[in-house]
Amino acid sequence: MATIRPDDNAIDTAARHYGITLDQSARLEWPALIDGALGSYDVVDQLYADEATPPTTSREHVVPTANENPLSAWYVTTSIPPTSDGVLTGRRVAIKDNVTVAGVPMMNGSRTVEGFTPSRDATVVTRLLAAGATVAGKAVCEDLCFSGSSFTPASGPVRNPWDPQREAGGSSGGSAALVANGDVDFAIGGDQGGSIRIPAAFCGVVGHKPTFGLVPYTGAFPIERTIDHLGPITRTVHDAALMLSVIAGRDGNDPRQADSVEAGDYLSTLDSDVDGLRIGIVREGFGHAVSQPEVDDAVRAAAHSLTEIGCTVEEVNIPWHLHAFHIWNVIATDGGAYQMLDGNGYGMNAEGLYDPELMAHFASRRIQHADALSETVKLVALTGHHGITTLGGASYGKARNLVPLARAAYDTALRQFDVLVMPTLPYVASELPAKDVDRATFITKALGMIANTAPFDVTGHPSLSVPAGLVNGLPVGMMITGRTFDDATVLRVGRAFEKLRGAFPTPADHISDSAPQLSLT
Repeated sequence: MATIRPDDNAIDTAARHYGITLDQSARLEWPALIDGALGSYDVVDQLYADEATPPTTSREHVVPTANENPLSAWYVTTSIPPTSDGVLTGRRVAIKDNVTVAGVPMMNGSRTVEGFTPSRDATVVTRLLAAGATVAGKAVCEDLCFSGSSFTPASGPVRNPWDPQREAGGSSGGSAALVANGDVDFAIGGDQGGSIRIPAAFCGVVGHKPTFGLVPYTGAFPIERTIDHLGPITRTVHDAALMLSVIAGRDGNDPRQADSVEAGDYLSTLDSDVDGLRIGIVREGFGHAVSQPEVDDAVRAAAHSLTEIGCTVEEVNIPWHLHAFHIWNVIATDGGAYQMLDGNGYGMNAEGLYDPELMAHFASRRIQHADALSETVKLVALTGHHGITTLGGASYGKARNLVPLARAAYDTALRQFDVLVMPTLPYVASELPAKDVDRATFITKALGMIANTAPFDVTGHPSLSVPAGLVNGLPVGMMITGRTFDDATVLRVGRAFEKLRGAFPTPADHISDSAPQLSLT
């Protein structure tokens, strides 16, 4: 097995990239020297083939028809049985399609990944199967997961079950839509800028972004390893806590996880009394330029209702909340360009389990199908390349150095309060855009709702979206954020509000005869 050698043109390109001057003597000498160095690559390729290549596997799957998939939320359907009985026996789960399921095609919402079939189950998939769950299929996600709306998947937009003409939210839109529609009991979502909580809020379900590093990301396609999260999307907070108890904990293969990470007990205190807990309403989470006043009012009312069960509810100022989005934006842009694009998903310079087959597949297709990438991914590519090359990555370094200050601002507030509350999103789900929408509108539509969610992807705090009510017949999410690794309290407050609120309607309960209906013709 011989590694591809660079020809003279490739060597010239590399030299120009690094500013190296090659005279005639160097041009004659370098090919042999490079050939010698690449001998180690040959050995590693052979060792990997002999010792570490995962066995090829195949699992039955079906590409559903339009009639079988009216929300366009399924990528493929499966019926993978559990590997043992457990707390999830009899429950059906959808896996976001940026998460590997061995033997089942994966697209990650993008032509650049299309055609890849993983050979390994992600850690969360292994844990769900071991707990008794049946994997019902792969849920459609946004193009490389870089959108908060649900219209960028290469397979077509995911539609909101409350109104099929509206967005389901992204990037875990398929996961949330399938849960809201009753097609599965729960789903795995991924969150780098809000992508669990955003579709949960738009679709009227529960979405929990765990503390950074609590749930292993092993086997999921990364954007940027300092903001990558996986977590549950469910109908109830109880099910989110149950699911978290299964998927949390260190796996030894994810550099995002500290050696000390352990799964907590998220169920034993879930229904405990919340009398005396302190709830901080974050003023900076309300009144954004795009905020709907009715959404702000619904969340404030929901938060204040917790006084009925003994909580203290007060407002708090956290000015860093308005800065934290910009810190996230630099990290997600420069970091995404560096790791997800130039690094073919996994990047380098970190311990952990890599997926070299996926890296090689994506490396070839991301150039071949670059023009098919969504406008949001192109924005990352063009802006991030400038940040890395012209600016030398210094802005990324500055943003990373500001993260502790932003984290400390929330931690200071969380010494006064047990949890912080604000709207998950500034508005309810809006109509899906036309296919020929202009580029500026496309990007604003895809990323214009993440000001409250994105900060907690860089600070790492656990953050839960629960349905707070309806505005104009569409769900509103209330976001509850707590101390790092105190996911149990966040879930406990969410559960207390859920019981106080009462059962939240499903789309089938609430859609009137006059609501727009999706035409499949």
